[in-house]
Amino acid sequence: MTLHENPQGNYRFLKGIAPYSSGVVAMPGFEIIRVRMVDPIPVRPSGFDRISRILKDAGRPMEALCAMELRIPEPLSFDGFKDFNLAYQSMLKGRRLLLGDVNPIARTNIAPAVFIPKEPSIHAFSYTALLNESPTKTTFIVAGAGDLRDQSDLSPAAIIRPNEINSEAMQEKASVVMRVMQDRLAGLEAGWEDATDINIYTVSPLHSLLIESILKPIGAAAQEGVHWYYSNPPIKGLAFEMDVRGVAKDLTFRS
Repeated sequence: MTLHENPQGNYRFLKGIAPYSSGVVAMPGFEIIRVRMVDPIPVRPSGFDRISRILKDAGRPMEALCAMELRIPEPLSFDGFKDFNLAYQSMLKGRRLLLGDVNPIARTNIAPAVFIPKEPSIHAFSYTALLNESPTKTTFIVAGAGDLRDQSDLSPAAIIRPNEINSEAMQEKASVVMRVMQDRLAGLEAGWEDATDINIYTVSPLHSLLIESILKPIGAAAQEGVHWYYSNPPIKGLAFEMDVRGVAKDLTFRS
């Protein structure tokens, strides 16, 4: 994996597919800050206007936006996901956040199984800011990845053991997604030890796969545990998703 620069945003990124990059890491002299919205705001253009105001108040340009965490009412069909992504890319393009045809911004997109949003909403976002002190760790965001054999193949044929959620199938799904996380971490020149949050999104029980498929592979990072969101991946037929981040500051914004 090759890191590419987004100099206006002060971060580097791993190319993904058209709707999102595979991950981002702050450039030297900068750090990534995460902002969680207590009251999620619609993904519609007004949501990006809100982000722009928050960044302006922080003294940062809109180009500093480097990662998005979205919530949708229910999993979409593959065609529905494609349509959603086209509208999302259009909003980014309208704010000149794309680098030509390349989207540098990482993303996780989840369909909660409880407290379901009425419409696609922004749960959190991350941006780069100047470091005021010497860095202690790399700050980064690994984009969400679901149980697909190829993350660039958004088709039913790529689903790992489709329509199966038994223990053996879930272990296989988790193992494949974990390899994606590990590869992306390495591409960002980070490791599990740099993570501040390791997040799992599924409505299937975790006990049978948690130790062997997740906690043992992450090594000492296991002492910090993992976060389980009782949620579905964004596409119908998928059953397991993960993302990882390592940030120095995690802020909460209440509208």
